[in-house]
Amino acid sequence: MKFGKKALIVALLLLGLILVNYLASTIPYRVDATAGQIYTLSPGTKSLLAKVTEPVAFEFYFSKSAPGLRVDQKNYAERVREMLRQYVRAARGKITVTFVDPEPDTPAEEKATAAGIEAQRASAGAEPFYLGLVAIQADQQKAIPALTPEREQFLEYDISDLVYNVQQLDKKKLGLITSLPLQGQQGNPMMGQQGTEGQYVVSEWSDTFNLQTVDPTATELPPGLDALAIVHPENLTPKLLFAIDQFLLAGKPVFLAVDPASQYFKHQGGEMAMFQQGGQPNVSSDLPGLLNAWGIRYDPLKVVGDNQAATQVQTQAGTLSRYPIWLSLGHDNFSAVSPATAELSSMMFIEAGSVSLRPGAAVTFTPLVQTTDQAGELDTSALQFAQPDEIARKLIPSGKRTIAALVTGKFASAFPGGMPADEPAADAKKTGLKPAVAPHLTASTGSSTLIIVADTDWLLDDYSVRKVSVLGTNAVEPLNDNLSFAANALDYLAGSQDLISLRGKGTSLRPFKVVQAMATKANDKYEEKLGALESQLNDVQTKLTELQGKKTEGNRLVASPEMAKAIDDFQKQEAKLRGERREIRLALREGIDSLENRLLAINLLASPLLVCLFGVWFYRSRRR
Repeated sequence: MKFGKKALIVALLLLGLILVNYLASTIPYRVDATAGQIYTLSPGTKSLLAKVTEPVAFEFYFSKSAPGLRVDQKNYAERVREMLRQYVRAARGKITVTFVDPEPDTPAEEKATAAGIEAQRASAGAEPFYLGLVAIQADQQKAIPALTPEREQFLEYDISDLVYNVQQLDKKKLGLITSLPLQGQQGNPMMGQQGTEGQYVVSEWSDTFNLQTVDPTATELPPGLDALAIVHPENLTPKLLFAIDQFLLAGKPVFLAVDPASQYFKHQGGEMAMFQQGGQPNVSSDLPGLLNAWGIRYDPLKVVGDNQAATQVQTQAGTLSRYPIWLSLGHDNFSAVSPATAELSSMMFIEAGSVSLRPGAAVTFTPLVQTTDQAGELDTSALQFAQPDEIARKLIPSGKRTIAALVTGKFASAFPGGMPADEPAADAKKTGLKPAVAPHLTASTGSSTLIIVADTDWLLDDYSVRKVSVLGTNAVEPLNDNLSFAANALDYLAGSQDLISLRGKGTSLRPFKVVQAMATKANDKYEEKLGALESQLNDVQTKLTELQGKKTEGNRLVASPEMAKAIDDFQKQEAKLRGERREIRLALREGIDSLENRLLAINLLASPLLVCLFGVWFYRSRRR
C-alpha cells in the first residue's frame, strides 16, 4: 500500500512537471537577462507586426537529422525556432509557423529546393543540410535561403525584413539625380562620338527598384517615389533643391553621395583640355544649403588621406608606391551594428572627403565607414601633380574621419520661407504684391533618414568590378564590397521605418573572456620566451661559425677549447630554455583547466543548491 502511494506521488510529480513546462511555454511573458536583449523583440519589430493585415505563414526548414551537424549549427537552429515563436506570439494570430525537416529524397526536400532554400555543408565532404526560412502571404513568397550563425546579430532584422518584403506587391520606385553617366551615354555618330555603357551599380539598383531618372534642371520630383538617390549633384535648380528638402522632411529616405575630387570629371577635364573644348569641369560636388540646415558638416575643398589605409599603386616611373588618398578600408573600418555595413570585408574610396555632425544639431549621426586614427586632411589644391610619396609626407595624422554616415531624426528645413519664388512678373513688381506661399514643411513630421557618403568614385566600375569573359560570355567580378554597400544602403533605406530603427544585437555565444585572456597572456609570454630562445640560438650559431678551427691535412675540423666551451654553453642554455618553455605550457594548461573545472562545478551545482536552499526555506516556513 505504501509502495502504491509512493508510486502515485512520483507519477503525479512527473505529471505536474510536464504541465508546468507546458504552461510555461504558453505564457506570453519572458524574462530576458542577456546583455544585448537578444531574446526580446525590438519596438520596431513589434510596430511592424502590428501593421500586418493579411496572415503570413512561416515555413522553417532545418535538417535536424542530417549527419555531421556541428553543435553551433544545432544551437543556432534552436535559436531561430525560439525567435519565430516570439513572432507568432507578438503577431497575435497574424503569423503562423511550420517546422519542416527536409530529409534526403523526400517531398519536403523538393519543396525546400523549390522555395529557394540553399543546401549547406557542415564541412568539406559532409552531407548537405538545409537551414532556411520562407514567408508566404497569399500568392507572394519570399525566402532567406541560408541562415548562418555568423549573421546571428541580424537575425531579428532579417526575419522582420522578410515579413515586410512579402507584403510588397510591386517594386519600389527609386529616383536618381546625378551628373555622372551612371546609366551610360548615347554617342553622336555624326560627330564620331561613341556611346558609353552604364555602370554596374545601376544594374544592381534596377534589380530591386523601378529606377526613375530626375534631370538636374527639373523643378519637382516624380510622384510616388519611395526613396531618392543623389550622386555628385551639380547645378540643381532651387525648386528641385526645395523638393529634395521636403521629400526628406516628409519621412522619405535619401541617399546622398558628394565628392571633393571626382576622378571621372578630372579625366574629362584632361580630355577637354587636350581637344581644346573648354576648361576643367567642376570636379567637386556639394549641397551646402541643404547640408548646413540638416546639421551636417562637409568641406568640398578637403580630401582625406590615411597612410595606414593607403592603396598600393604604380607610379609614372613604373614603381609601386602607397597612395594615402586612395583608401583601402577593411572590416574594422565598418560599423558592426548596421545591416548596411556589418558584413562588408573591404571597400575602396578615391580621394574622398569626410562628414561630421555640426555642433548643436538635433539629429543622430552614426558613422558607417571610418578611416583609421592615422588619417588627416589635405587641400584639394595641394594634390595637383603631387606624387604619392610627397602626399604621404604632407599628411599630418589628426584622428579618424567619417567617410559615410547614417543620419536620423528630425531635420530642419533649408527653406523655412517656403518654395523659392520665380522672378516676379513686371506687373507684380509694379503693384508690389508678394506671391502666396504654398504650404510646406519647416521640420520633419516624424523621423527622417539620410545616408551620406563623401565620395562618388567608389560607385564606378573602374574601382568596384573587373570585367571578365567566361566561355565567351561577358561577366563582372567584384574587386571589393563597394557594390554590396551600394545595394545594402538602398535596400536598408527603402525598407520600413520600423526596419531602419533595428540594430544588430549580440550573439548567444558567450565565450569565457577570463579564460581567453589567460590563454592570450600566457601565449604572449610563451612567444616572448620562444623569440628569446631563437635569438640566442642564432647568436650561438654565429659564434660557432666564428670560432671554427683550422682544418687538418685530412680536411677534418679541429675543435678549439673555445669552441668546445661554446658548444657546452649552448647545450646548457638550450636545456634551460626548453625547461622554461615546458613550465609555461604546464602553467597555462593548469590555470585554464582549474578555471574551467571551477566554472563547470558552479554550473552543475548552482541549480541543485538553489533547489535545496528553497526546500530548506520552505520546510522552515511550514514548521513556523
